[in-house]
Amino acid sequence: MASADAMIAAFTTLLVTVDPPGLAPLFLGLTVGMNKAQRRQVAVRGSVMGFAILTVFALFGATILGALGISMGAFRIAGGLMLFAIAFEMIFERRNERKEKTTDDAITKDHIHNLAVFPLAIPLIAGPGAISATVLIAGTMNDLMGKAQLIGVIAVVLGLVYLALSVAERLNRFLGVTGRALLTRLLGVLLAALSVQFVVDGVKSAFGA
Repeated sequence: MASADAMIAAFTTLLVTVDPPGLAPLFLGLTVGMNKAQRRQVAVRGSVMGFAILTVFALFGATILGALGISMGAFRIAGGLMLFAIAFEMIFERRNERKEKTTDDAITKDHIHNLAVFPLAIPLIAGPGAISATVLIAGTMNDLMGKAQLIGVIAVVLGLVYLALSVAERLNRFLGVTGRALLTRLLGVLLAALSVQFVVDGVKSAFGA
């Protein structure tokens, strides 16, 4: 069973990497022309699929790494550096620009009914950052109870994603440009600190410190 501190760290890391408030304006852009019921359907499907993807990596991520001959220490270092890059983008407002470009490209290529799968579930909800964070956190939990707790944390985060998508229009108006920028930067600083901790833990694990 994981400690309360480990669960809080897991929740914070996943919440920051998934970024429910940041998904709200992108979701509005994806679902232009849809009515409320259609938007809700896309939000439900996208959130459920995002949960399924992250759960698979929580349960089998370490096995996949083992099959590829990648140690958890090495993955923690690589994942930490990747999360730090995402934190850098968040602090300097580059992440949303990249996500918006992904969204625009997808609208021109995919049918409207597939929006819940791509780009909403992948890569906007369960993106590389969230997948890496999930595998890293799962690697610190050795027993079945710890994995079950992590899946519970994933469910809570994806529940918040669904909530953010459901109230996307109101949330977007409430935060405004300034509010979104401030929130994104604050979360970015927090993620930077968490990513450095992943690297430190990875170095200790890899070199037996």
